[in-house]
Amino acid sequence: TDFHQFMLYTPVPGTPLFREMTEQGRMLEDVNLADIHGQHQFNFRHAAISREDSKRLLDGAFRRDFERNGPSIYRICRTTLDGWRRYKDDADLRVRARFAREARSLRDGYGAALWAMERHLRPTNLAVSEKIRELRKEVGREFGLLSRMVSRALGPVMLWSTRREERRLAHGQTYEPRTIVERRNWSWPAPLAGATPVLTALSSQTESSGT
Repeated sequence: TDFHQFMLYTPVPGTPLFREMTEQGRMLEDVNLADIHGQHQFNFRHAAISREDSKRLLDGAFRRDFERNGPSIYRICRTTLDGWRRYKDDADLRVRARFAREARSLRDGYGAALWAMERHLRPTNLAVSEKIRELRKEVGREFGLLSRMVSRALGPVMLWSTRREERRLAHGQTYEPRTIVERRNWSWPAPLAGATPVLTALSSQTESSGT
């Protein structure tokens, strides 16, 4: 598959598992409800894995997947190219049209992304960088001179923007809001003494004006 996901098996309030583990006394009480999405730490006492180790193992799984299989965009490009080669001459016009439409991204932009990925990963993961290089060459051979020109023209721009973004993130740049507050128990405050409710005041004005 192109996208891999790893998650911690997590008891969520309202489920039979949560109720069962609560009765067993295994649920941790000091865990923020917003942190039980399955990609942080256990919210219960595991028999063999500590809460800290659960995060370490999860992070390690994502890291190993990236180091061995490469970026998801690289995998998408490989799948798209393989699909194009297999179905570009299909007897069904609709099938040919679909794969021609999907393969257009390889000609127009993904080649440049491969160029940038290849060079960005070369210092840290030569094996994956070489796989990306080979795929980039396959795309160039399949789609011709224009595709290769786009890769060489836009690739350096993507590489520069990637490194800039990497520096921004290393310095603490985030795109998620710091805090999300959801209220489901709103209660209206009591009116101030002597204050006239707004709707009552408006109603009185309407009646006095005769409208």
